[in-house]
Amino acid sequence: MNSPVPSDRPTLAQVVEQMAIRMTAAGVVFGHGTHNARDEAIWLTMWRLGLPLDGYDELAAGPVSAEQVIDVAAVIDERIASRKPAAYLTKEAWLQGVPFFVDERCIVPRSYIAELLGNPDYGHALDTWLSDRTQQVLDLCTGNGSLAVLAAMAFPDVHVDASDLSTSALDVARINVNRHHLAERITLMASDGLADVRGPYDLILCNPPYVNARSMAALPPEFRAEPELALAGGVDGMDFIRQLLRDAPGKLSEIGVLVIEVGHERPYFEAAFPRLPAIWLETSAGVDQVLLLTRDALIGPR
Repeated sequence: MNSPVPSDRPTLAQVVEQMAIRMTAAGVVFGHGTHNARDEAIWLTMWRLGLPLDGYDELAAGPVSAEQVIDVAAVIDERIASRKPAAYLTKEAWLQGVPFFVDERCIVPRSYIAELLGNPDYGHALDTWLSDRTQQVLDLCTGNGSLAVLAAMAFPDVHVDASDLSTSALDVARINVNRHHLAERITLMASDGLADVRGPYDLILCNPPYVNARSMAALPPEFRAEPELALAGGVDGMDFIRQLLRDAPGKLSEIGVLVIEVGHERPYFEAAFPRLPAIWLETSAGVDQVLLLTRDALIGPR
């Protein structure tokens, strides 16, 4: 194949630039750990060359061999042709700097709830609602287990249950629980919503399927590569959440709170639950993505 960059020992930065140009020209869509072509080109280039991702700035001026350029071009070819998220190619994603294994059995982890667990700029948002009485935590719709792992890291004295309807996703979650040596503190369980979890919980975290039908129909291929079960929330995106809000009071302790991510669906949430006193939590995406509900709010008038 023809090298997409000059073969006379281009620099790493030149290779990254050309790979970014190729992805942009091909209309690749981002949003699974990166938000632009340059960042994704850095990620895939460093991964293919076996170099540390955080070492790019230091290595950018260094030379790359013709053989290495061909190797990098091959993974970019795959990214363009398959339209799979880069994380499915590398089998790794990060949340709050913590690495997680990921593959097509689960969505690529990207929840803003992670910031409330691992980012000091936003973690204080939960402080008002948690205390030393917070002992039992549930990560509902756990996917690859990343939020369960981050919760166990953030709260060293709690026990975390992590549940999902998909047993295939739970197999991936088990890899990550073991990877971070948390098997004694995280229990994985199959459950359709809250039907088969234990409780009562002092904190329930949930990044549920919430994408509305119109948005699902318009998703680019990169997002359609993910399990539909973990994304689609019905006509208005609220199908799973309706059941969750009905069942949650029975699974929350007296001090329990429920934290839900709804992405860009806040208008649909507020239309579906106009009388529910939700508390919207600040994240790097603003105050429209993640909400908190107390048990009292859930059992009060709707």
